[in-house]
Amino acid sequence: MQSRGGEVKEGMRLARQGLAGLGRVVLDQLYPPACAVCASPLMQSDTLCATCFADLRPITAPYCPVLGVPFETDPGPGALSAEAMADPPPFGRARAALAYGEVVGTLVSRFKYGDRVELARFCARLMMGAGEDFWPGRPLLVPVPLHASRLRFRRYNQSMLLARELAILSGLAVDPHLVRRIRKTRQQVGLSGESRLRNVQGAFAVHPNLLERLAGRPVVLVDDVYTTGATLKAVTRALRRGGVERVDVLTLARVVIGQDVTI
Repeated sequence: MQSRGGEVKEGMRLARQGLAGLGRVVLDQLYPPACAVCASPLMQSDTLCATCFADLRPITAPYCPVLGVPFETDPGPGALSAEAMADPPPFGRARAALAYGEVVGTLVSRFKYGDRVELARFCARLMMGAGEDFWPGRPLLVPVPLHASRLRFRRYNQSMLLARELAILSGLAVDPHLVRRIRKTRQQVGLSGESRLRNVQGAFAVHPNLLERLAGRPVVLVDDVYTTGATLKAVTRALRRGGVERVDVLTLARVVIGQDVTI
């Protein structure tokens, strides 16, 4: 038999659900659901229309086991991409849900700069499948941090929102304070690969109680887009210097070598 306290808690939970549902109804009346990319009318919010969804390019096997770069043909088990062989990354594995393209670019831009924070849930659902190899290890989710001045200007860190939604879906923990950005850097947009590396060199530091907070868990770094990997590599190196043994990377999208994009 449920206790009086349990009944009260259950009643409060149902009340919160009811208020949340009412809030969604009101919002849908004020702002009818529409595609996050092309604004076509939809039956539900925070998603894409069928046309835009069909233009997404999911990254599926075969792909490089280290960098997650898709292969055009299957080169056989254990085969690495040329990039992974020429410049082995400091992290263990990188995975991305989608190849970067026009639809993804619009989606990320609206999420990252357009105050469309509700899109984090949609993006995280895509990322869950891409990170399926990571979840059995029960890793700690760590968002790539913004510098305090940029966070004040932007008002939210898109990587933190993605990590938080992934935590809800996976039941894993998030630690937004494990790594911090100690030096304000230029935005990476438009910089060459070498310039990106120089730009973020020495820009990150780890929490003084890093290993205690980690408690032996591996780390999965969470970010929106893997371009050259300069930022993710810099964060990984800071973690590795602090004693973290296993770091993997999960992003919504990644630029595939040969794409002519500027992000």
